[in-house]
Amino acid sequence: MQAVAFASAPAIFASASVRPCRSAAPDIVSSDSGRPRRRGARGGAVRCEVASSSAPSAAGPQAARWAQRTVVVPPQRRGCHLITNKIVNEIRNDLAEFKCGMAHLFLQHTSASLTINENYDSDVQADTETFLSRIVPEGPSAPWRHTMEGPDDMPAHIKSSMFGCSLMIPITNGRLNMGTWQGIWLCEHRDHATPRQIVITLNGI
Repeated sequence: MQAVAFASAPAIFASASVRPCRSAAPDIVSSDSGRPRRRGARGGAVRCEVASSSAPSAAGPQAARWAQRTVVVPPQRRGCHLITNKIVNEIRNDLAEFKCGMAHLFLQHTSASLTINENYDSDVQADTETFLSRIVPEGPSAPWRHTMEGPDDMPAHIKSSMFGCSLMIPITNGRLNMGTWQGIWLCEHRDHATPRQIVITLNGI
């Protein structure tokens, strides 16, 4: 796994510079077990100002930073799995370098998917798997032509396209700024899974 950071990378906008964030945001962290609590005042915000490159600045324009890492999730049983803690633990050091930015997660597979959903009640994960199994037919009576890799393969491709393979999450003060009850799910759609690779790219200041 590699992480890269380019301190001299060009600014996000060709004709603009990004001023440092002014932060009054509370720490909001989603967890994989137990109801997380919001720390700090409600309604706080981080303001990232974009100014014209011609505007005077004592400190000068602040260059955008980049970091990228590939996270490997071990094989999971079929169903929806909360992986927030694993993702955060893998990128914690890189995240700490960003005051304001975006995290892009890209799953390199066609029979699994990523989504953001409930992080507290595991029944939501079970119910989502039940929904997917009912809405996408599987077995000898299913109309699919692509069956060479097993009866669960074509349904897995369809489910992957339903939820998608990428996510965008804002970064605020070195943390993934998700809602209190939001978590990152890896949805495994195969009966016999393989390790799943997620490329995570961080960009911001």
